[in-house]
Amino acid sequence: MMEKKAILVFLVLTLSLINGQEPEKIDTQKAPWRIHTLFSVECQNYFDWQTVGLMHSYRKAQQPGPITRLLSCTEDERKGYRGMELAPTFEVPSMSRHPKTSDWYPAINKPAGVVHWLKYSKEAENVDWVVILDADMIIRGPIVPWEIGAEKGRPVSAYYGYLIGCDNILAKLHTKHPELCDKVGGLLAMHIDDLRALAPLWLSKTEEVREDRAHWPTNYTGDIYGTGWISEMYGYSFGAAEVGLRHKINDNLMIYPGYTPREGVEPILMHYGLPFNVGNWSFSKLDHHEDDIVYDCSRLFPEPPYPREITQMESDHHKRRALFLNIECINTMNEGLLLQHAAFKCPKPKWSKYLSFLKSKTFAELSRPKRLTAQSRQMMEVEIHKEVDNEPEKPHPKVEVKIHKEVDNEPEKPHPKIHTIFSTECSSYFDWQTVGLVHSFYKSGQPGNITRLLSCTDEDLKQYKGHDLAPTHYVPSMSRHPLTGDWYPAINKPAAVLHWMNHVKTDAEYIVILDADMIMRGPITPWEFNAGRSRPASTPYDYLIGCDNILAKLHTRHPEACDKVGGVIIMHVDDLRKFALQWLHKTMEVRLDRSHWSKNITGDIYESGWISEMYGYSFGAAELNLRHVISDEILIYPGYVPKPGVNYRVFHYGLEYRVGNWSFDKANWRHADVVNKCWAKFPDPPDPSSLDQTDNNSLQRDFLSIECATTLNEALRLHHERRKCPDPNTISTPKRERVNQDRVDETRTNAETRTRAETRTDAETRTDAETRTNAETRTNAEARMAVETTTSTKFGNVDDIQALRHDEMPKNSSQESSQVETSNGTFTSMRFWIMVLWAVSIFGFLGVMSVMLRGRKGLKKRVKGYKSKRRTTYSGFWDTNGQDRHLRNAETA
Repeated sequence: MMEKKAILVFLVLTLSLINGQEPEKIDTQKAPWRIHTLFSVECQNYFDWQTVGLMHSYRKAQQPGPITRLLSCTEDERKGYRGMELAPTFEVPSMSRHPKTSDWYPAINKPAGVVHWLKYSKEAENVDWVVILDADMIIRGPIVPWEIGAEKGRPVSAYYGYLIGCDNILAKLHTKHPELCDKVGGLLAMHIDDLRALAPLWLSKTEEVREDRAHWPTNYTGDIYGTGWISEMYGYSFGAAEVGLRHKINDNLMIYPGYTPREGVEPILMHYGLPFNVGNWSFSKLDHHEDDIVYDCSRLFPEPPYPREITQMESDHHKRRALFLNIECINTMNEGLLLQHAAFKCPKPKWSKYLSFLKSKTFAELSRPKRLTAQSRQMMEVEIHKEVDNEPEKPHPKVEVKIHKEVDNEPEKPHPKIHTIFSTECSSYFDWQTVGLVHSFYKSGQPGNITRLLSCTDEDLKQYKGHDLAPTHYVPSMSRHPLTGDWYPAINKPAAVLHWMNHVKTDAEYIVILDADMIMRGPITPWEFNAGRSRPASTPYDYLIGCDNILAKLHTRHPEACDKVGGVIIMHVDDLRKFALQWLHKTMEVRLDRSHWSKNITGDIYESGWISEMYGYSFGAAELNLRHVISDEILIYPGYVPKPGVNYRVFHYGLEYRVGNWSFDKANWRHADVVNKCWAKFPDPPDPSSLDQTDNNSLQRDFLSIECATTLNEALRLHHERRKCPDPNTISTPKRERVNQDRVDETRTNAETRTRAETRTDAETRTDAETRTNAETRTNAEARMAVETTTSTKFGNVDDIQALRHDEMPKNSSQESSQVETSNGTFTSMRFWIMVLWAVSIFGFLGVMSVMLRGRKGLKKRVKGYKSKRRTTYSGFWDTNGQDRHLRNAETA
């Protein structure tokens, strides 16, 4: 009987598992896949509190399999060490001081510890898969190698894009297979057989790179400190290349607090290697290097803001999500410290609001184990360009890594923070560009924050409506130069950057400078495009021929250092602090040098000095000897044929571009207020499926052009939704027609029912109301006439405009503005309204005249009967005024 019951229970449990009814526990530890998690530390307080945080998150996240701390201690450190009970531990000899070279490099303990564990640990004999983490990590959900895509011979890791040594002479020197060098680190998940092959080379290659001091500088390694500190990371990549391991690279699984995860991605690992903050609260692990907080009863890290406070301080969904990750990280560590203090039998801490929160259901819900999403499993797509040395780039074969997704949360200790800025003015023209750029910024996964530098006069600022379109820094306008009176709005760009640098305290190490008329397609990072100190990265502007002639000799002491660049700038913040003032001064210099504005000197086809700001940039950079890394794979103009295989990061729609009969030119929308008019948008581009498939170059060009226009319209649609614009399907022209007709009827009724007994106040009130109604009608007619006679205003029927523009090709009907589209196609031509206006005016005039004639007949009868009274009253005054009033109304109508 008992056996039957046991079988029945087994069957029920099996069925419940098959049907997915198990709420939390997932059986990821099925034989023969045995998982073991490793992390490396030293005998220091610094690593002890990190150990407490990692171990607590390991249990909380339900990470399958055992975990082992590889503890590296010198004999002296081991004698006084207090933390042997903090985690399951395997002691390994310390190599912080190298036994042969005496080099002090504690990071080498990581590969040395793994080698020792593989050789001497009994546990290593009973493992199939190994997950290797750093101590300064918080696990949020189970890291199961085969679930995240690991295979034998294909480990999974996070992307470390700053390891530029994989692309240059460093890889050539330290591995026979530089083409197999992967820029990876942080999270490692691999088969035990792969680890056994890799570990000895990981250690030996680390020693090699550490001893190669000649190649420690930033331009070889990407290490901004140039101290060889990341030798262990290169040791791993070069060792893996030696044994032929190609990684599956995933930048969604791990995130650094302070970074924003992509939409739909749930990171299962946090790496707090960089400082992060929430409002005025901040945390940096380096501030706690000697902190014995583990052994100091009841002391925790400073409490961060509560979730409710974050909800109040940040309305943006993406930024709020990032802030929640920040507090989850520190709260998990504090929760671990509380439990560790209890294990040490510390006195029970006094009640506090924060302790109550850590024990609450709210925090338990926020920090419950996270499960992988489909987006989290997606891999990156990387294109690696190999360079032989530091000579100017020559064509090299590409090595393509067959993985799927773009680069986003690039971090690690050497990974600096980034801040993106762009300059605009107080006008509708820049407002719609702002909406497009900011939307694409968040969509692209660009690390860090973005700031709009808004240059406005005091008068413009009073009337400006677009304050909430982007995070904004306000700058005095220099469009009209305060000294020379020169009208040159482009000078606002360097002036705004200088103002921002002088007034804003930023923790970013690199600044990315864009133009407003750009759409981002992917992250623009210094580590990916090899920017460094004194080495900004930019895109080629070959038409700046002044770098090669007398112009450069006149305006810089180092004309040979003049680079023809612009558009996208990636510059170290220290360089920008020195450079911003030079940029502004050189812009003013070139602007004043009118004798050299000609096309043959500047390349400016308009010869108007409009590109003075661009020369100001190049000449200012030359003055400081800033030599650029120039990449033609960052930016593309819609309408240009793309290079095969290049993943451009930015559209710059500064020029008109076409797809068939459809076209877009930003200059034609200079005065169009598509941001404040509900549901206004740009003409929809053709459907990609309608394109000619015969010429692949043209097809790819048109795909990109359509993508740019579609992104702009998508940004506008989301903007209108945020403004809570009414449903466009409820807006109809017939309703407006009825309103207008009611106004006309009311006017006619008022005219017919006026009497001589009306007061002057009533007459003036009616006159004002009628004047406003008529003025609105005239304004609409005048606006239509303006559309028909100019090309800068965009609302109206494009076919009417084309009759006046013989020099342009006809455009198709898709180029009508969205204001016309929202009328549901009824009465699209303003000619109809003009005819209605004429008809109403004629009938109104006849009605007024009939009232006047009836009034005159009554007047004659009264004159005959009351001649004597007429001489002594003011009735004649009222009649004359009434007649004049009716005439005025008739003329106005």
